[in-house]
Amino acid sequence: MRKALTTLWRAAAFLALCHVPAKAQTYQQVWADEFNGSISSAWQFETGGGGWGNNEKQYYQRANATVVNGILQITARRENVGGMPYTSSRMITKGLKEFTYGKMEARIKLPLGQGLWPAFWMLGGNISQVSWPACGEIDIMEHINSENKIYGTPHWDSNGHAEYGGSTITTPADYHIYSVEWDASSIRWFLDGVQYHVMSIQNNAGGTEEFHRPFFLLLNLAVAGNWPGQTVDESKLPATMYVDYVRVYQKTSTPPPTSSRLIQAEAYNAMSGVQLEACSDTGGGQDVGWIDTNDWMAYNAINFPTSGAYTIEYRVASGAAGGRISADLNAGSIQLGSVAVPATGGWQNWTTVTQTVNVNAGTYNFGVFAQAGGWNLNWIRITKSGAARVAAPETSVASAAPSTELHVYPNPATNQLNVQSELNLSGSQYQIVDQRGKTVATGTLGAGRVEVANLKNGLYTLIILTQDNQKLTRRFSK
Repeated sequence: MRKALTTLWRAAAFLALCHVPAKAQTYQQVWADEFNGSISSAWQFETGGGGWGNNEKQYYQRANATVVNGILQITARRENVGGMPYTSSRMITKGLKEFTYGKMEARIKLPLGQGLWPAFWMLGGNISQVSWPACGEIDIMEHINSENKIYGTPHWDSNGHAEYGGSTITTPADYHIYSVEWDASSIRWFLDGVQYHVMSIQNNAGGTEEFHRPFFLLLNLAVAGNWPGQTVDESKLPATMYVDYVRVYQKTSTPPPTSSRLIQAEAYNAMSGVQLEACSDTGGGQDVGWIDTNDWMAYNAINFPTSGAYTIEYRVASGAAGGRISADLNAGSIQLGSVAVPATGGWQNWTTVTQTVNVNAGTYNFGVFAQAGGWNLNWIRITKSGAARVAAPETSVASAAPSTELHVYPNPATNQLNVQSELNLSGSQYQIVDQRGKTVATGTLGAGRVEVANLKNGLYTLIILTQDNQKLTRRFSK
């Protein structure tokens, strides 16, 4: 987070070194806080007012940070505490989780309003010994006021405070993934996986030796200060910064795991519309049955240890005409495509269908969705490609060509859901169904958008019936 600025003009002298093209990276996750029910013990809370070096107006306290439905909420409020007119929270991993190099990312939705200053950033772990800016600072994401852009900035000591900032246009009030990739040669800033800023630190370019030591993470929401200004629009308070997760990845010489992850279908953490029954497949147990169109199952905390291609196998049976399975991550925010389920000649006549997907390293909630029902599911196996277990020939079924896909964004949505398909959807009828199967909205699709502002937060299914009677479905969240 920015401090009182005295930017060195000579920092520009090494900018020519900064245009280093990003290279393909493969990281393995080393730490994360998914905020599943609570804030992990890796965070500690800083307390107090006094301006925090920037003439800020908030008093930081633990009470302003809570977890609701798996989301960290840091809220700024209008209340007098400790001689300051506002309260908020600032949480750090100092002395608990510190990292030298890696990929640090968080999925965050930001508040808008004059005087608001949310940030996801890092400081050198030796700050208590050498002070700032000699400890170094990496601002992964900062936002001020109601601007339509975010900033990524390093700060360091080069015979005085030096900085080299970048920014990019975005929609801060929506969820986005903010990240840096940091190694011995450079620091690179990303918005939703797209690089927008880079700085060379190779051989301590520009006096950047600070960036080759351990750093800790910070999350906070400041109110007012030298950068956003001292005017605060109190009509925007309380204001909340929403953090879905924080994850850290590092390169490692340890070979990636080659074993498969087998998920029993009945071990779901949440579902809609399905039932369990005794299973006659090898291994017995139970399977998930009575799967109709738009039913779904969700499995929490499924880890994909490295980025790249994965094979997903589904053990299925169908006494009907078959159907179609699609997979997604984090309540539909990442779609993984679909695969056809063949008719197997009986509800306990089992076969295996597969699909290959590309996933970035991380821990996700994995979803299975019935684009077309009429099948049972016994298990799911996820294997890193190159280490995949080959299904026995007598049970292997080739995947059919995927049907026309329906794409929706942003997901999670706020006010509008944009809809895209290869089909002409103009004039199509749509309905939105909640987790209980209740229809909560209907209408005619126009201009490729569906209004969702009046929906409550939760999981939904969008169903579109085209004018030539094709039915398209897609899950989304709000």
